[in-house]
Amino acid sequence: MSETPEASPSPPQTPTPPTGRARRLWLRFLPLAAFACLAAAFFMALMRPATDALPSRLIGVPAPAFALPSLKEGGGEITLESFKGEGPALVNFFASWCPPCHAEHPELMRLAASGEARVYGVSYKDAPADTLNFLEKLGDPFREVAVDQRGRTAIDWGVSGAPESFVLSPEGVVAYRHFGPINPGDLDRLILPALRKAAQGR
Repeated sequence: MSETPEASPSPPQTPTPPTGRARRLWLRFLPLAAFACLAAAFFMALMRPATDALPSRLIGVPAPAFALPSLKEGGGEITLESFKGEGPALVNFFASWCPPCHAEHPELMRLAASGEARVYGVSYKDAPADTLNFLEKLGDPFREVAVDQRGRTAIDWGVSGAPESFVLSPEGVVAYRHFGPINPGDLDRLILPALRKAAQGR
């Protein structure tokens, strides 16, 4: 009885390269996928819980002195003395080019409308015309806005990037630092309690 010859193994299959049409489809959707990843990363950063993981060396001491021009035409010079007064104050470093600054702005408007604190702004590395346009479009919660175009005052205050906010006592002592945007819920949970403690000298 003759043996049936074994079939020779078939050669390995080489993957078929994508056709021109498939390659064009992939290139078309690549920017969309990249944008979706960036948007997801930005959303997660924006909605992260507020943290003092980067503690400020200024807590419990007077805020650094400065002298900056006012955003308002003919407003003169703004100094640390401008931030002192009756009741606590919130000083917000912001910029028109900063997306989280746009996102947190309604919370600053709500704080200003509450009357619980004096709210001041420091325009950080921003052209004055752009800052004015930003406030005209979104509303102006600030009693005064100092222009820190070179970012020197921000460095002295330990600001790592916009937005960043500081609660000051009536005497100008730093009571609390809020790193990043004031997200929904932060105002009631963190900012207002810090302002009330600062008002009581605590």
